[in-house]
Amino acid sequence: MTWTGQAELRVQLRRLWDRGVLLHSLLDEEQLFPLRLALVGPTSTELADRFEAVRGWIAELTALRQVRIEWRAVKHRVLGSQRVPQSVWVDDMDSALTLIGKRAEAARFRQLIDSTRSHQPALLDWLAKRPLAALELEGEWERLLAVVGWLHQRPRPGIYLRQIDLPGVHSKFIESHRGVLAEWLDRALPADAIDAAQAGAARFNARYGLLDKSERIRFRVLDPALNLLPGAPAGSLPDITLDADSFAALDLPLARVFITENETNFLAFPLVARSIVLFGAGYGWNAHARARWLDRCTIHYWGDIDTHGFAILDQLRSRFAHVRSLLMDRSTLMAHEALWGEEKNQVLHDLPRLDAAERALFDDLRDNRIALALRLEQERIGFGWVKQAVHKIAS
Repeated sequence: MTWTGQAELRVQLRRLWDRGVLLHSLLDEEQLFPLRLALVGPTSTELADRFEAVRGWIAELTALRQVRIEWRAVKHRVLGSQRVPQSVWVDDMDSALTLIGKRAEAARFRQLIDSTRSHQPALLDWLAKRPLAALELEGEWERLLAVVGWLHQRPRPGIYLRQIDLPGVHSKFIESHRGVLAEWLDRALPADAIDAAQAGAARFNARYGLLDKSERIRFRVLDPALNLLPGAPAGSLPDITLDADSFAALDLPLARVFITENETNFLAFPLVARSIVLFGAGYGWNAHARARWLDRCTIHYWGDIDTHGFAILDQLRSRFAHVRSLLMDRSTLMAHEALWGEEKNQVLHDLPRLDAAERALFDDLRDNRIALALRLEQERIGFGWVKQAVHKIAS
């Protein structure tokens, strides 16, 4: 039997719940009720041939006190005039919630509405759009509202998250809810309290004027004649880590800067006059870009010979267009065939900042023309080969 019974009516209402429609209607001015539910009943033939089954179906529907049935008259060839359900209506929210067992959840949602309307009415539209997400946050709701209220009273406070002093709120709580807080703060704060250029969870602090831990840049001196640390032994080659602002403020008599992504290569890099080597950042060069003194240095980037290595080089050139690649050429690749490996998840998009030779090698790697998912990691290149390439640059 394919006729609509109690279970099918409840399924229709549960779908409305799962889509947030029922809870949304508690905030929406448009009236959802009375709500007509889809009803499939017996055909004329079934009415004539299966009348006892029809009577059972009617009894099942009429047993639901939370629905209103509209009827239509039919004539039975034996029993005469009869009536069967033509449509089924749910007249109010309470009836709908009772049918699917969601009255308690709806009551909690109404409490969220009241609290939000009282403390942050600008967030009511978020509540209407994401009611089920709101219910999941019920236990943290008051604390989240408190964070929004605190920043609303102190826009762009210029302090660390740890310094926000609210009962039950700590930095980990805010960090773990950055996604929803960002959506709320964008609605609740004035436009001049938001730096719209800072997007994404990683830029949460910058977007709302909170301090963030400074990115660190690590480098080694490659010239014993460079005395960067007063009091250090003569000829020392210090391994130094600075915050990005301090690195940007350096004023060094440098001619060259090398960048490598591998720590062993970083530590063992050959000596070069008036040079330093940076421990690479992979994707992401914002911190380095603050150091505009790098514009007057020759920069050599040494990454893996694979599609990601060239993609990082391409991104680095978006910050420093004059970067040259080091040991990322076809001759180096072919000379180390015995040490080839396999790259996972190759980069497939075009890289517009590669030169002609780099682009040709990248295309061969991306299109698997030399070998499938070919990769030569930088630490596998012979050290003699490295010294020869660096000596050629230095001389």
